[in-house]
This record gives sequence, C-alpha cells and structure tokens, in this order.
Amino acid sequence: MICSNENHTHMTFRSYFYKTMASPVGLLTLVASEQGLAAVLWENDDPKRVRLSPLLEDSKHPVLLEAERQLTDYFAGKREKFELKLDFTGTEFQRQVWRALLTIPFGETRSYAQIAEQIGNPGAVRAVGAANGKNPISIIAPCHRVIGSNGKLTGFAGGMEAKAFLLKLESKNLMLQGE
Repeated sequence: MICSNENHTHMTFRSYFYKTMASPVGLLTLVASEQGLAAVLWENDDPKRVRLSPLLEDSKHPVLLEAERQLTDYFAGKREKFELKLDFTGTEFQRQVWRALLTIPFGETRSYAQIAEQIGNPGAVRAVGAANGKNPISIIAPCHRVIGSNGKLTGFAGGMEAKAFLLKLESKNLMLQGE
C-alpha cells in the first residue's frame, strides 16, 4: 500500500533527512520527511531537478531504513511492490502524474499519452513528460516504466542505462515466475 500525503499544496518548511545506499544503478540518495519518503535521487542527479532542503544526514531514520530494505529486496528480485508512505512535493498536476505512475504494474510500461489519458488530460502529453522527468521518488514511483509511444526508451534522470537496467530487471523477474 503506497499512500501519499496530499495535504501540502504550498511549499512549507520541513526538515528532510537523507542517507545514501549502493545499488546496481549507482549510489542512491534516499530522502525522507516526517510525512514519508520524499525522494530517491540518482548519483549524478541535476540538483535543480528535485529541490528539497535543508537535508540532514540521518542513517538511522526509520523511513529511510525501510526504503533501503525494500529497494534492496527489489534489486534482488524479491519485491515487486513497494509499501512505503510517500511525501510527494510538487504541483497538483505533477502529483496527479506521479500518482498515475504508482498504478503501472511491475514489468509493464505505459506511454506518456496513456498517462495523460489516465489523468483525464489527453492533450497534456508534453506536460506529463515534464512532470515525469521531475518525479522525485525514482524507482518507487516507477517513471522508468514510461516510454515513448513508439516503444522507444526516452529520457530518464538516472540515465538511459539505468532505465534499461530497471526494465530488464523487471522483465527477467516476470519470466522467472512463469517457469
């Protein structure tokens, strides 16, 4: 069960805590607030892509430890669904797109047009792409599962190699279940 805190339309001052973890797609920085997991950031992430501050290091924060445990299980092929309380910070439109990402099943992909359709705004394909690119909670809110309508892999904050790795990891796990 992934829930997200919808009570903050305005940027309010909050403290964010972080810890880093090694992963098959590089060093990830996990960020949490008291409301839940706020970000999974890439090693070479553009600092302007997700703006959360100030960040205080806390390697014992319970939300961060749980996120790390679930991500480790995911990378080991032992988890398909994340069960974390999420704290998305963004505009209402962005949060709509990010909530739609949470509905894409493990091992499946959607196009930007399908996401625009799903949120009831079929003309907003480009805006969906922009919101997808600003998704703060990478992997858990699976923006890597969104591809171009031609089936091609499109831009990804973690880099195209990481996107291909995640999609391959998920498809491989689906094949193993079918055996």
